[in-house]
Amino acid sequence: MIELPEKVSVAVDTNNIVTVKGPKGTLSQQIDVDIKVVLEDNNLTVERPTEQKRHKALHGLYRALISNMVVGVTQGYKIDLEIVGVGYKAAANNNVLEFSLGYSHTIFFAVPKEVVVSAVTEKGKNPIVTLEGIDKQLVGQIAAKIKSLRPVEPYKGKGVRVLGETVRRKAGKTASKK
Repeated sequence: MIELPEKVSVAVDTNNIVTVKGPKGTLSQQIDVDIKVVLEDNNLTVERPTEQKRHKALHGLYRALISNMVVGVTQGYKIDLEIVGVGYKAAANNNVLEFSLGYSHTIFFAVPKEVVVSAVTEKGKNPIVTLEGIDKQLVGQIAAKIKSLRPVEPYKGKGVRVLGETVRRKAGKTASKK
């Protein structure tokens, strides 16, 4: 059961398309034909027809997706990425990120208009790129793509990581010598 906040409205189409509208925007999701979505008294219930393994899996999946949509249209999602490395830079203008990540060229990364992006660089600190949007899957996918531009390496810890992410460090070659 998903409790709906005051300013959120949910509509279920005849084709099993669930549309969630809130103060931050509108999201839609196609639901499997076996799964029923019932709306009653500001509560949304996802029901499955049988106890089969497939129906249990779909029930949990669609319940989580609808819950993420409700949270997205009310609060939104935000991911902060930290860029660690000497000379690594990030700048954002017009939803295009410009990275300098130690390669021989700069990298331009276009972000969809549904996601708001900003980059902050303070003196003496690592650059931080902030992604904000109402679609949890889209924000996470963009963060994963940005992280893949320069994955964190385990010896010096350089690369793009989520703010606060811990990296398991390895000892170098000199650690094995005695």
